[in-house]
Amino acid sequence: MKKSVSAFAASMLAAASLLGVPAAQAKPKLTGEEQLAKMLEGREAGKPVNCIPLSQATDTTVIPKTAIVYRVGSTLYVNRPTNADLLDDDDILVTRLFGSQLCSVDTVQLHDRGGAHMWSGFVGLREFVPYKKVKSSDK
Repeated sequence: MKKSVSAFAASMLAAASLLGVPAAQAKPKLTGEEQLAKMLEGREAGKPVNCIPLSQATDTTVIPKTAIVYRVGSTLYVNRPTNADLLDDDDILVTRLFGSQLCSVDTVQLHDRGGAHMWSGFVGLREFVPYKKVKSSDK
């Protein structure tokens, strides 16, 4: 019985020491701008466009308080909407299209991902800036 009690006490002390790790050693959370910059590394901005083919978008990423990034093929389209400060990466985006494309005049409703999916606001889209990978010059 003594061995199991001392083993238990040792494991509790080890767990308690892990909880005492200073917060300074925790990985700092990136700001929205830093997250976006990291996502766009190795890419170059193109001429902004008013619409993108939403049916061809394979991925949508919300950058908190900053932007919505749509992937169409190998191109990332960055939209910095009005009310961007409402963007949360835990929101569900609800988009109603009036055609086959997502355009700068459209709005996106934000719904809380929690149990009730409560409406939490909307953002108005602006122009989409395409970012394409920069071709490396190995020659």
